[in-house]
Amino acid sequence: MFKALTKKETYIKYLRSLKFGLYCMSHPLDGFWDLTHEKRGTYAAANTILIITILVRILKLRYTSFLFLQVYWEDINIFLYIASIIFPLALWVVGNWGLTTLFDGKGRLGDVYMATCYGMLPYPVIQLPLMIASNFVTIEEGQFYSVLSVISLVYCALLIIFGMGQIHAFSFGKNILFTIASLFAMLVLVFILMIFFSMISQGVSYFISIGRELMFRM
Repeated sequence: MFKALTKKETYIKYLRSLKFGLYCMSHPLDGFWDLTHEKRGTYAAANTILIITILVRILKLRYTSFLFLQVYWEDINIFLYIASIIFPLALWVVGNWGLTTLFDGKGRLGDVYMATCYGMLPYPVIQLPLMIASNFVTIEEGQFYSVLSVISLVYCALLIIFGMGQIHAFSFGKNILFTIASLFAMLVLVFILMIFFSMISQGVSYFISIGRELMFRM
């Protein structure tokens, strides 16, 4: 009985935290402050928002009208397509957390991840109806589709910026500065990763060549 009650309470908390994402969309300052400082958000809800965002991105490829999105399936690798969402997210989270930690940022790594995922919620909320509507509008009416599509991306970016300011307790100017710095940090991380994997590749090639030489001599 106790275990069942605990599971039910956990499920209710999850639904409330997922619904709280809509509050963050309409009240970003209060919402993102409560998200972490008042423990209104959960990692489960953040993961759900991320998964829904990825699913909507994939569904757009299949169900958006060809008038607005032409897809050449032979050129698409679905795993790379998913990685194109997760990899920049990971770079942003690590880059932002790493920089803000050095300059008295209040947010933890998990807080940055959670706020970023919650900030992505406008994308599925706006893009899913747009995907459906794209099959019922003409090319002349497509300007509304394009404008709303851009708005969804700008909305997400603004929410993420507001979210970072609230969880780190930064002023507006300091938050903008660290947002720009975080973007540069992402480029630095990409550069470091490229060097790292290049060194690994060269190391593997070196040992393979040694192994082939030994086999040849034997």
